[in-house]
Amino acid sequence: MNTSLAANASSLPRLESDLYESVVDKDGRYGGLVADERWAQEIKRLARERNAVILAHNYQLPEIQDIADYTGDSLGLSRIAAETDADVIVFCGVHFMAETAKILSPEKTVLIPDERAGCSLADSITADELAEWKAENPGALVVSYVNTTADVKALTDICCTSSNAVDVVKSIPEDQEILFNPDQFLGAHVRRETGRDNIKVWAGECHVHANINGEELAHRAEENADSQLFIHPECGCANSAIYLAGEGTIEPERVQMLSTGEMLTEAQKLKENKPNGKVLVATEVGMLHQLRKAAPDVDFEPVNDRASCSYMKLITPAALLRCLVEGADEVDVDPEVADKARASVERMIAIGNPGGGRVTRLVCAHHSTVGH
Repeated sequence: MNTSLAANASSLPRLESDLYESVVDKDGRYGGLVADERWAQEIKRLARERNAVILAHNYQLPEIQDIADYTGDSLGLSRIAAETDADVIVFCGVHFMAETAKILSPEKTVLIPDERAGCSLADSITADELAEWKAENPGALVVSYVNTTADVKALTDICCTSSNAVDVVKSIPEDQEILFNPDQFLGAHVRRETGRDNIKVWAGECHVHANINGEELAHRAEENADSQLFIHPECGCANSAIYLAGEGTIEPERVQMLSTGEMLTEAQKLKENKPNGKVLVATEVGMLHQLRKAAPDVDFEPVNDRASCSYMKLITPAALLRCLVEGADEVDVDPEVADKARASVERMIAIGNPGGGRVTRLVCAHHSTVGH
């Protein structure tokens, strides 16, 4: 491998691969390999040698999704991985996702194929900022979206996912003040659905979802009058969609606020009941790959075809091979932080709707649905 960056120290022994010499680190990403059959077989061999389970988030490149043992959303994947007998978890996603996997599987080694894969939403609040916010609001209960760092989760009373955020808040006494973080659009959705006025919302956002705006949604919905709309609540257009539905500009029955896992569930229903329909999808474009596989005859189109996360796309075929060869980049979480963070996740699970969405498993080169 030719690289100008020093690899992270790893607790794992190095493996050999003839393809490794083709890997290059150029322009801030790993390249030099194509996802052909030789690459796929080598990834599978290396994973077997490591006794590794490969996880891929729904926003990953299609070739990464297709080689993974499991594909889904971050919490669902981390919970599945914890139940496997793998020694190593390779998380093809962004950094906070690998941290969550480590929190739920402290005894396993967790790797991310490129440690540079960060997250603008997770970065929008730090542990110090949350501690200061809590100090300004004594007695308030902290609800944190799982798209946060381990340090933030450790200061959190209860976590939530995009699919169960409303249920989590409804489980909290109505007179209890809540600090909701970090996503302002998901927070607004929770406020609207619960009708509570004692929820303070942090002004964070995912830069990709925030740029899927209401004007664009209205234009695309008008162009495609017979289409349904699948909208992730992190999107900047989420509030606009509800407003437009309320005004009658868009028929309310066309609009669905859905997590990525719920989008897959609805896609399966369309496959059975309306296989030739059209759906406009407001989320990161990587999600289209799983939706089209779930319902091949449905026409899934993005509301914004530029809504691609550059951090997610750092996990390239070359990055994955380099990760398995070098045993890098390893993700660790301080045990004390992990214990506190795990407690906030377990409190969410205890309310009975842990979310985590649908997770698909690779079986003989085909995905079948398991769990969640």
